Amino acid sequence: MLYPAELWVHWSGAVSGVFAVAQVRCAKVFIGIEHQAMKKRFSLARAAALLVSLAVAGCAAQPSGRYPSLLPRPIESRSDAEPEPVVTLAEADPAIDSALPELRRTIERATADFEKAAQTADRLATAARGDSVGGDRWIAAQTSLAELDGHQATLSSAVTDLDMLAVNRAAEGKPDYPALVELRASAQAAFDAQASRIAALSARLPAA
Repeated sequence: MLYPAELWVHWSGAVSGVFAVAQVRCAKVFIGIEHQAMKKRFSLARAAALLVSLAVAGCAAQPSGRYPSLLPRPIESRSDAEPEPVVTLAEADPAIDSALPELRRTIERATADFEKAAQTADRLATAARGDSVGGDRWIAAQTSLAELDGHQATLSSAVTDLDMLAVNRAAEGKPDYPALVELRASAQAAFDAQASRIAALSARLPAA
């Protein structure tokens, strides 16, 4: 993109070149007229008339004084910056603030209980290696896995409660509640980790 100052340099150079060529060409015409006047003995009036007509045609013209403005064009003052996003701050929600502490305790308790039970399940799964389906060691390992399922179900229930709180806020046209979003994400991550661990332990036991 050429800006006004650059356009002026290009424009003035081009215009000066055009008029220089025209003036050289006209000078040659003037010389030709003078030569014809000397050769054919043109009358002074006829030669003068020819010279005047050439001047009117532009041979003796000079560049116009109407130059392009050096002021910035409207498009040059336009900003291409991205508009600042409008951030809607969530107002305090007493109902959610009162519900989150208990849900957080439930999540932490279910996570701790699962971890403790998972260590036992891991030991029993190792002991059941090579045991047949229905054997004592196999049954003990499967029982420990059922206990893990129970702790995960407690965590899943807490995640569902958090989802309901979020759905109710959305139904009222309210923005996301940061504390709710954060706890929900943490609980979901714990739930996914538990599911992966249960699947890994189950894979170590003979399928029924």
